[in-house]
Amino acid sequence: MKTINKILCSAGLVAMAAGVASCDLTQPTPSAFDESVVFSNPSLAEYNIFGIYQCLGETNCHRGRYLPWYGFNTDIECYLSTNFDGKNLDWAAYDCSPTNSNMNLDNGPYSKIMEGLERANVCVKYLRHYGKSDEMKPLLGEALVARAFLYTELIKGYGEVPARFEPVSTDTQYINKADRDDLYEQLLSDLEEAIELLDGVYPTRTDRVGKVFAEGLYARLALMASGSSLRPEPGTTGTGNAGVIGYSDRENLSKAALYPKILEYLTDAIESGSNSLYDNYEQLWKDFNNMDLEGGKEVIFSIPFSDSRGRWNYTFAVRKDEGLAAPWCNTTASRAGAVGPTPHMFYKYSKYDQRRDVSVVNWKWDEQLHKVPAGQMNWYFGKFRFEWMKKVPYTGGNDDGIKPVYMRYSDILLMAAEVANELDGPEAALEYFLEVRNRAFKGHLEHAVEGLNLTTKEGMFQAIKDERALEFVGEMLRKQDLIRWGELSSGINAAKEEIVKFARLEGAYDSHGPALWYNFDGENITMYGMEKGEICDETTFVGVDGWELASKEYFKDNDSMTKRVASLVKEGFDPDHHMWWPIPATVITNAQGSLKNDYGY
Repeated sequence: MKTINKILCSAGLVAMAAGVASCDLTQPTPSAFDESVVFSNPSLAEYNIFGIYQCLGETNCHRGRYLPWYGFNTDIECYLSTNFDGKNLDWAAYDCSPTNSNMNLDNGPYSKIMEGLERANVCVKYLRHYGKSDEMKPLLGEALVARAFLYTELIKGYGEVPARFEPVSTDTQYINKADRDDLYEQLLSDLEEAIELLDGVYPTRTDRVGKVFAEGLYARLALMASGSSLRPEPGTTGTGNAGVIGYSDRENLSKAALYPKILEYLTDAIESGSNSLYDNYEQLWKDFNNMDLEGGKEVIFSIPFSDSRGRWNYTFAVRKDEGLAAPWCNTTASRAGAVGPTPHMFYKYSKYDQRRDVSVVNWKWDEQLHKVPAGQMNWYFGKFRFEWMKKVPYTGGNDDGIKPVYMRYSDILLMAAEVANELDGPEAALEYFLEVRNRAFKGHLEHAVEGLNLTTKEGMFQAIKDERALEFVGEMLRKQDLIRWGELSSGINAAKEEIVKFARLEGAYDSHGPALWYNFDGENITMYGMEKGEICDETTFVGVDGWELASKEYFKDNDSMTKRVASLVKEGFDPDHHMWWPIPATVITNAQGSLKNDYGY
């Protein structure tokens, strides 16, 4: 099969929808071939499916607006600026204005995802009509999954959006938002069909859709549908309703109805043997940064950017300060480190957990390309590193070519554990949970379940929630997890309390510091004062070769702590009532009165 990366530029050669205007409208263009020819020919139909994903690489869609801005602030991930500027931090800290200049764009994420959905609708319509052969069935399955994926992204960002499951016509140019439950019902039905159509399809590349991804996406979407969220009151969608926190009142979207189906699909994905965990967590992320797209390993699906598109490491990698260029980061400008773990996240891990020093780091590259301590409140995602980009080294521009991970096999396992625990109790969940946990503690299995209550349903659920934080920090899954658990505001408030204790070395944080010493040997940095029990002062390593004092009171920066806590949520705003982004004002204006934001926007 040809790859998405090679085909996007050629998508216009066959019947595709034209660009979407900001009013959520696509006008079809004349086809280079008749639809009956295009969608009965496997190669031509496949080109059209590749074109569905083109929207993701557009300048202001996933490339530069959606991915760099979705998923924080939460209890484990935060935007690292503390300066409210009416644009960046405001958006991250739940002051999501419809006129925010980052998102109030004709070609922003909302409009571009709608463009991708129009292309998907074209593919689904004509593949159903003309793609009757067995060879064409997987292509219809992929088109259905691609449409469900794009709609999942819209719902995650905006909550309620219009329901478009047919190509735009004169009668449907301007429509209001739909009840989100209507979308869930249609998308879950589509994914059930797609799973059958994709039976036996296990892609050799992670930028292609197969059965396991369809099953995992069904699970993720069904957990959203059956979970808690902010919703307009019944019958008020698109009227400006303030909304209430609650669950769907539709029986077919309840946990009782959906959880058995979720577990059935996840069990099938697991038993297929098509994917497995890496033994070494660090190697997983070295391969990710090195753009390994080989299917059948831990990564199930990656965002299909080209090698010269996307701003993932540019945004999320360990920070490089302005200064010397390097072979692996060929720029003198400062790069990355815009977002990182919340400052206390390091201490959620056991010191025996191999994920800790990969996921959460407190160092950066300075102007001389030395690794130095980054400051008590500045932590970075160690999963994402320029120096691990070997195959396609980062040249310093605005795009790095990294293909962000959208779903991993560990997510399949932990979703299965969560659902099995709810249905049948902790014994049913234990095998799935321990597969993830034991990988993390490989070489130290005697410590894998220390301090965990895995014998009660409540204890197992708490362990699963904590494990998802440890496993996926920096992958921007947490916000939607907290939303569906009904814990967005409460989770962030609990994190604020922990950050204060951490900054004051109180409670669980009273057995290290307050000084921090470090030793950089030209390759690795070693810190003393970071681990619990490492008590030191400004005299501890005086006269010891290679050791430098970062600060005699590194862990008592109360000014930075105050700013970090204040920057998680802008004063006067409540994440529970601003969990969804507003549809941009320019889209509302151009929709000819058909669209209206809810939730006080």
